[in-house]
Amino acid sequence: MRILGITVPNEKRLEFGLTVLYGIGISTARKILDKVGIDRGRYAKDLTPEEENKIRAVIENMTIEGNLKREVAANIKRIKDIKTYRGVRHLKRLPVRGQRTKTNSRTVRGNVRKTMASGKRKESKT
Repeated sequence: MRILGITVPNEKRLEFGLTVLYGIGISTARKILDKVGIDRGRYAKDLTPEEENKIRAVIENMTIEGNLKREVAANIKRIKDIKTYRGVRHLKRLPVRGQRTKTNSRTVRGNVRKTMASGKRKESKT
């Protein structure tokens, strides 16, 4: 089954398979399936074309994939432009949501620790 150019895996249950779409998590996928009236445990390969079209119709009314990514990027750009606290944190590439930075701010700052070299030394020429 393809939705907006993205293939939903056939070997997964629908409630998990729909999460391959950016912007749809498990809870949203469950709401979609309940709204359409399809059992959550069904597989994508077992759907009839009518059921696929019902799911497609519900999803096409949502903001997902490229549109959602553009919206999120526009929101971040807006808070950067008006120089809010969060925007300044984004500009400085620091954690935005109140995490500490003395330790444990590795992912945002790119501060990934390198482990020490293995105990082996280069062979010295004698």
